Amino acid sequence: MTKGTLSSSKSYIKGILPGLIVAVLVAMASMFIARFIPKLGAASIAIFLGMFIGNVFLNQEIFQKGYKFSETDLLSYSIVLLGATLSISTLSELGVAGILFIVLQMSITIVAALYIGKKLGFSDNFRYLMASGNAVCGSSAVAATAPVINADDKEKGIVITIVNVTGIFLMFILPMLAQVLYNHDLIKTSGLIGGILQSVGQVVASGAMVSEPVKDLSMLFKIVRVILLVVVVFTFGHLKHKSNSEILEEETEDVKKGKVKVPWYVIGFFITCALFTLNIIPMNLSLMCKALSNKFELIALAGIGLRVNLKDLIKQGKSVSLYGLFIGTVQIISAVVLIGILL
Repeated sequence: MTKGTLSSSKSYIKGILPGLIVAVLVAMASMFIARFIPKLGAASIAIFLGMFIGNVFLNQEIFQKGYKFSETDLLSYSIVLLGATLSISTLSELGVAGILFIVLQMSITIVAALYIGKKLGFSDNFRYLMASGNAVCGSSAVAATAPVINADDKEKGIVITIVNVTGIFLMFILPMLAQVLYNHDLIKTSGLIGGILQSVGQVVASGAMVSEPVKDLSMLFKIVRVILLVVVVFTFGHLKHKSNSEILEEETEDVKKGKVKVPWYVIGFFITCALFTLNIIPMNLSLMCKALSNKFELIALAGIGLRVNLKDLIKQGKSVSLYGLFIGTVQIISAVVLIGILL
C-alpha cells in the first residue's frame, strides 16, 4: 500500500467515524429500550430515535458521511451476510407466482408514475426518475437512471427526497395494513412489504416490525426488484432516446456497455446463498453471519433515521407531495389486488 493510498484510507475512516459512532450508539440504545417495549421492537425504535437525535441535536456536517456509511455500506454487508443463512430452496418459496407478482407490480408502478407525473405537469426526466425510484430500489435506482436520461442534479435531489419520504410513511403503514388484511400471513405480508417499499433499508425496517421470517422473505421479494434495475434503466434510456430529436449517444452507450449493473450486494447475496446451500458455509458460521447481519441492519436503520431531514420534507411543494402520495396509493391498491390473485 502506497503512502497516498494509506493517507486516503485514514482520511476516509476519519470522515465516517463520528457519524458511525453515533449510529452504533443509537442502535445499542434501541436494543436496550426494546427490552422494555418489545412490541415496538428495536428496529422501529432505532429509526425514531435516530430521527429525533439527527434533527434536534446531531445534524452537523461532520456526522453525515458516517450516517450515510451506516445506511448504505453496512446495509449492503448485512444483505450479503443474510445470504449465508438462506438456501436456494428458501429462494424457491417465491415461485413463479411470486416473481410474476413482482414483475406486474413494478410494471403498474412505472405506468402509474409516468401517467400521474404527466397529468401533474412534470418533465419526462422527473417522471422517469420517480418511476424507477418507486418501482425498483429508491435512491440507488434514481442514481442509476439519472445519467442515462441526462437528468440534472436538482431533479435527482428532489426525486430522491420525495421517494424516501413516500417510503418512510409506507414503512410504518404496511405492517399495520398487513395485520388487518392478512393477519401477518408470511407470504402475503412479505409480498406487500417487499413488493412496494422503495429502499432496501425500508424493507428491512418494515419487515422487522412484523417478524424475523417476514423481514427475510420481504428481502427476497425486494432482491428480485433490484435485479430488474438493469431492465428498467435500459427501458428509460430507450424511451428518452426516442422522445428526443437529439440522440443521446453517450447515455445509451452506458447501458450497452454494461455500465448500469446489478448492485454488488445482490451478487454477493447469491454467492453466499449458494455457498450455504452447498454446505460450504457450515451451520455454526451461518449463525454467526445471521447475528452479525442483524447488528449491521440495526445500525443501518439508525443511520436511516439520523439522515431524515424533517426540514427538507416540509419544504417539498404541494404538487411533488401529491405525486408521491398518488404513487404510494396506486402501489398499495395494485399490490393488494395482485396478492389476492397470485399469492
